[in-house]
Amino acid sequence: MVLHVLAIVGCGFAVVKVSVYSIIGQVTEDANSHSSLLNTIEGIFMVGVLSGYWVFTAFIDPVDSNAWLNVYYVLAALTLLVIISVVIAPIKPAIKGQKSNSGWNDFIAMLKLTYQPLVLIFIISAFLYVLIEQGVGTWLPTFNNQVLQLPVAISIQLASIFAAALALGRLVAGQVLKHIHWFVVLSCCLVAMAALIIITLPLTENLPKSEVNSLFDAPLAAFVLPLIGFFMAPIYPVLNSVMLSALQKHQHAAMTGLIVVFSALGGTTGSVITGYVFEHFSGQHAFYLSLVPISLIFISVIIFKKRTHAISQHAVNS
Repeated sequence: MVLHVLAIVGCGFAVVKVSVYSIIGQVTEDANSHSSLLNTIEGIFMVGVLSGYWVFTAFIDPVDSNAWLNVYYVLAALTLLVIISVVIAPIKPAIKGQKSNSGWNDFIAMLKLTYQPLVLIFIISAFLYVLIEQGVGTWLPTFNNQVLQLPVAISIQLASIFAAALALGRLVAGQVLKHIHWFVVLSCCLVAMAALIIITLPLTENLPKSEVNSLFDAPLAAFVLPLIGFFMAPIYPVLNSVMLSALQKHQHAAMTGLIVVFSALGGTTGSVITGYVFEHFSGQHAFYLSLVPISLIFISVIIFKKRTHAISQHAVNS
């Protein structure tokens, strides 16, 4: 039954994400404001993820192994609050003149978007990004525990820095993108990610054996490596925003459907690949491997920028 509940929650999350991404186009006027708002929303989302670590921890009782299940009453109450917020929110109605299609026709319309070169490039970029994010985020606690030889509890607590860095990076990017072009921001972020990996991973090798009883006893690499999340943070929301801004507003829901599908595929693939390399080689090799998708994203972002620029020029000329 728990597996069924988790599956239903996952489906509900997908529907909510499609809805939110579709609404953003109604409340923003240009690509920069769209990117800014989307980054702010994703930043707040990561604050929620970070809070989840500590909310669940608060309900853990060493004596009662089932006490943590009480956290779901809190989550249910928060969900009720969200439902009330959505009901009273002044959300605009559907775009006038848009035909109502069946679910099957909407699904076909979503698949037809993949025939557009711009959409295909975006899908590849989004897939590669989520591959990196989930590969690092999922295996960071294991990296801390097995490579840095930290206790399990401290390994998990240090991994929360990654979520905090993602949240901060997206909130900061939401303001920066109001003044700097998205391509410049993404280029700097990708270079910084690669540099951080190359600089930090050598610090995780041949560490002296010492007893770690608190966060302050952890080696420097345990604090620096999760900061990759700060530079990683703007990439996904900006790509989504630029892609949605290049489409008609009535296509946003279909495009968001593709975003959700390929994000899920990228996340699963990243976790599996990182886990395989982690098991058969080493944690350092697994994280060094992320330099490959980072390089591929950089290439795809350059192509993506050229395509969106061509579309905008065509729109101006016509």
